Amino acid sequence: MLTEKQNLLETIQGGNPDRYVNQFRPFSLMFGTPYMAQRRKTPDENGETVDAWGITWTRPAGAPGPIPVHTPEKLVIPDMERWQDFVRFPRVEYTPEEWAPFVESAANIDRENCFATACVMPGVFEMCHHMMNMENCMVAFYEHPDEMHALIDALTDWELKNAEQICTYLKPDALFHHDDWGSATSTLLSPAMWRAFIKPAYKKIYAYYKAHGVSVIIHHNDAYSATLVPDMIDVGIDIWQGPVSSNDVAGLIEKYKGKLSFMGPIDSAAVDKPDWTPEEVEQAVREAVRKFGRKHVIYGATIGGPMSAVPGVYDCITDVIDRINAEEFGFDAEQKISG
Repeated sequence: MLTEKQNLLETIQGGNPDRYVNQFRPFSLMFGTPYMAQRRKTPDENGETVDAWGITWTRPAGAPGPIPVHTPEKLVIPDMERWQDFVRFPRVEYTPEEWAPFVESAANIDRENCFATACVMPGVFEMCHHMMNMENCMVAFYEHPDEMHALIDALTDWELKNAEQICTYLKPDALFHHDDWGSATSTLLSPAMWRAFIKPAYKKIYAYYKAHGVSVIIHHNDAYSATLVPDMIDVGIDIWQGPVSSNDVAGLIEKYKGKLSFMGPIDSAAVDKPDWTPEEVEQAVREAVRKFGRKHVIYGATIGGPMSAVPGVYDCITDVIDRINAEEFGFDAEQKISG
């Protein structure tokens, strides 16, 4: 049977995969970098942390991830016209000694079986609204377009420096990059505005990674963004991770097969909930497999990583996909993993 890496490539290239791709199994995610270590802080007595950008974070019980705190006194950018006075870009260049433990960890990845996958989060658009809150950010695109262009250009330059460090030290062959661009029903910016402000950043960022050894780019965006699919292809995205059902994923697969693949057509909102049951999860996975088939789709929930908001859901999905692969293709996951 094919390795996880080979099966993923056969799937996204429309070749001959010998089973369904199971969630994040083809990707060995490299979250560790000196910068990410710098970002992580110990929560204070209120359960809040302040990252290297000055953004305050909290994680309410039951939330799928941390969220920024946007009370007026904690906004990083309180005045868009003077954003340069407030934004302090974290150090991005580190010594070989500082990189050493992360390089050592990356060296243990079995690159024959899976992709050594660099992880970058949050993305350019998310960074903008994390620093000033969503309402102020949306208004700024209209009222302060020049300043927004300048901020996005500066964030892009910082990301490119970070990419240079990652490619130099970790030498990834895949990239998993976050940046949510929509809600469940619409993009947050109009397609025209997204193309004017956000697309140029990703053309530069993803072109850099592709030119420095990254063969597969996975972009997480668990939202409606069907109107941006041609642009996703144009900027170099190979896999859109997180397309919720409002995108008509089956129609997108048919229209764009061979150009873009789709990861996670099972809505997290439908299965990753406090009252979930294994039966509901299994039904959702089996319905997805029947609907989408083997090519150009990677099965899993739309949440942005190998996790679930409610404990047990991610593992349950993994187990169901393994069972289906055993039933349909005679694939023994335990034998394959240990072999």
